[in-house]
Amino acid sequence: MKIKDQLQRELDIPRTPKRIICLVPSLTELLYDLGLEEFIVGITKFCVHPYHLKQTKTIVGGTKNIKIDKIKKLNPDIILCNKEENTEDIVNECSKITLVHVSNIFTLTDVLLLIQQYGLLFSCRTEANKIIQKLNFKISDFKAFTKETPTKKVAYFIWKTPWMVAGNNTFINHLLHLNKFENIYNNKERYPEVELKKIRLEGDPDLVFLSSEPFPFKEEHAFEIGRFTHHAKTVFIDGELFSWYGSRLLKSFDYFKKLHQRII
Repeated sequence: MKIKDQLQRELDIPRTPKRIICLVPSLTELLYDLGLEEFIVGITKFCVHPYHLKQTKTIVGGTKNIKIDKIKKLNPDIILCNKEENTEDIVNECSKITLVHVSNIFTLTDVLLLIQQYGLLFSCRTEANKIIQKLNFKISDFKAFTKETPTKKVAYFIWKTPWMVAGNNTFINHLLHLNKFENIYNNKERYPEVELKKIRLEGDPDLVFLSSEPFPFKEEHAFEIGRFTHHAKTVFIDGELFSWYGSRLLKSFDYFKKLHQRII
């Protein structure tokens, strides 16, 4: 079987891969929900869902710093990477060992296409189609839910020292737009550094979102940001439900509904 991953790299796959290493936390959870737990042999230390995998699978490092010798010993048939989560060096090093599939996610359409491709790649099309159908229903239902929702301006913070936010060309930004949240940093690419003292000049948000990951924001950070806004409401949010692009999205849309009810 010949397929192209989401970087349009052509892969020649002689048989269904049975020994999988996943270097992407959200996709490890997707593999589990596709019924592939027994075929997963290696994961990262950040693959926390489902939690028991950290006790039953080999940890091969983090998403940016892998232990290549551990990976070699696991004799994988395929290694799953992501353009944002993993570096080009990691992809190149892993490619010397076995097939590497790289995902590249910006939109929900990208997610649905990836799930469909995993269904083909790992011979689990029925399970993949079930997840796709559930996701399509959730998306359609949520669009109906927000049909009359007025747009609010937001700033979505992901880091401190330096202060960093989600900008354009990110999956987070795509989900903000779906929620009718206008990202004030949509004119900046990816994850830019920002100056708090300029936040009113750069968009003056109605809402400030403090993500639960990758930085553990606390009340003191909310207060610090709040000093530079014009009465913006600060909301601590579940970052996984705005940034994980696997089957965790099945939980995202119910969460988004509750979020809208909180900020009315």
